[in-house]
Parts: sequence; C-alpha cells; structure tokens
Amino acid sequence: MLTLFSLLTALPAVLALHLLEPELVLPAFSAVLFVEAAFAVIAARLIQSTGSADEITLWDLAGGFTLIGCAAAVFGEPDQAALFLTEQGSSRPASSP
Repeated sequence: MLTLFSLLTALPAVLALHLLEPELVLPAFSAVLFVEAAFAVIAARLIQSTGSADEITLWDLAGGFTLIGCAAAVFGEPDQAALFLTEQGSSRPASSP
C-alpha cells in the first residue's frame, strides 16, 4: 500500500514538472492530489476492509493525498492558481457574438 501511495504521489509530480510551465506545477499538482484523495475516499467507502489498526488503509492514503495537496496549495501563489485556470480556459476557441 505504501508503494502505491508513493507511485501515485510521485508520478503526477514528475509529469507536472515535465509537461507544465514552472509556475503552474504547484496548482496542478495540488488539484491532482485532491482528485486522488477523492478517489481514495470513494474506494475506502466501497471496500470496507476489517484489517488491523497497524495496517495502512485507503483512509490513510486519502489523508496523505489531502495533506500533500494542501501543502502544495499553500506553497503556490494565488496568482499561479489563477494563471493555471486562465491557461485552461484559453485553450478553447473564442466564440464570436
């Protein structure tokens, strides 16, 4: 489970570093981690395992994704998030009135 967490955390970070501009990396990484946390919560709700308290569960993964996503959001500047959203919106062709 720890290997899965490491892979799902490192892979989006590496892809964001290679595919995005440097100022867009933290907002995009934060958004991806929040989405991964949501998927982990959904999976944890659907798969209710009765493991011991010593094992890492999907709830732990969701908490870890959320914590790292919040850290990435805190370290990112608000104007970087606005730039990320503007960059996503500018890819559509402008409609004429």
